[in-house]
Amino acid sequence: MAVANNHPSTKTIAQRAKNELREYAILSLYLFICFGALILYKAAILGEEGISYLPSGLAAIKALILAKFIMLGHMIRLGDRRRSRIVYVIACKALSYLILLLVLSVVEEVIVGLVHGRTIAASLAEFGGDKLPQTLATSLIMLLILIPYLASREVNVALGEGRLWTLLFEHRPAQITESKGVKP
Repeated sequence: MAVANNHPSTKTIAQRAKNELREYAILSLYLFICFGALILYKAAILGEEGISYLPSGLAAIKALILAKFIMLGHMIRLGDRRRSRIVYVIACKALSYLILLLVLSVVEEVIVGLVHGRTIAASLAEFGGDKLPQTLATSLIMLLILIPYLASREVNVALGEGRLWTLLFEHRPAQITESKGVKP
């Protein structure tokens, strides 16, 4: 009789696919909420200047694409080689994933540019020049989005696979405060 655990070699392909699909969906939702909030903020700022801006679907498309890029990072075990204090692991992973997302986003933009008849040089030029401050700001925001996500993954591993989610979502009985001298 095989003992089921969370080691990848003992999970069936169907179980791994289900887990990865669930993680992809949760990550996509998290990124969609973050990007949606940023787009609404940008729309509000531009609206104050009389500029109409609300790209429909941009947050969802970006969330789905970047979630897939992050899942690819998980697949290649990006940043898993470093064993140190959890805060350093999170910081190193966040920087590693940010670099991965930047590289894959550049590749994505080049491909989109080629599809629209632009040269590779023209597509790459958009990341420099006038768009450089926007690219740097976007990178910093993406780093700030990655840190809580990767921190939750690392804390989940440190506590034992699934334990963090159990702690966050299980029903807790009301605490007994009378023993501490506090009346309800």
